[in-house]
Amino acid sequence: TKLSTHTFSHFRGGNKIDEAIECYTRAANMFKMAKKWNNAGKAFVEAANLHMKSGTKHDAACNLLDAANCFKKTDNEAAIDCLSKAIVIYTDMGRFTMAAKHHQTIAEIYETDCVDQEKAVEHYEQAATYFKGEESNSSANKCLLKVAHHAALLQNYNKAIQIYEEVGRTSLDSSLLKYSAKEYFFRAALCHLCIDVINAHNAIDRYKTIYPAFQDSREYKLLRILIEHIEEQNVDGFTEAVKDYDSISRLDQWYTTVLLRIKKQVNDNPDLR
Repeated sequence: TKLSTHTFSHFRGGNKIDEAIECYTRAANMFKMAKKWNNAGKAFVEAANLHMKSGTKHDAACNLLDAANCFKKTDNEAAIDCLSKAIVIYTDMGRFTMAAKHHQTIAEIYETDCVDQEKAVEHYEQAATYFKGEESNSSANKCLLKVAHHAALLQNYNKAIQIYEEVGRTSLDSSLLKYSAKEYFFRAALCHLCIDVINAHNAIDRYKTIYPAFQDSREYKLLRILIEHIEEQNVDGFTEAVKDYDSISRLDQWYTTVLLRIKKQVNDNPDLR
């Protein structure tokens, strides 16, 4: 484009690095205004490279994030590449909260735009590790719950159970979060049901011991009914129980997927006893 040729040729005659950076940044912002996202991203990357050469790492990371935000609109792989390079800079500088946030952003891109659950899990886990190291437990738990969500859908039930139980237990220590423990134990129990009925039985007995209020919940009652129907191989009863629960508390896609898998096992295993 005219803009890039005019702006970039301005400093090819050996002007100082900071002048060059300024020109690339100005060009990037003009491309942004013109909604030429790819060109804007590339110009920010050039500015970042020059910042790296002059040793201003923090500014380089900021330009890489600017580039990532532009690329997000047109090129997810380029956005992930820029975020990954920014993460390297932030971890080198010991800024782990920043690194965690950008791992989280990469995970979200994989989760919604690229639809790669394994990669999403990988980056949510890394984000959680960094958040925990910086004592940001609430942010760490949010990422861990995402890991559990995808792990269960990927049929890695033991990993999901471990996270849901751990987050459920820690929630009980907070009067604000206590109520949400019910949901985490419910999800963990459904993951147990995907593996084994006896394990699920033992798990929900354990949950009501550490969280007595769980026993009064609709979730607990549903689990008891489902276990009963599974043991009796009563597929119709199972379907009816889920339908009754759903009519009052809407079950989202995750629950629907996991419950259908459990129901399929009742169909596939003629003798569960």
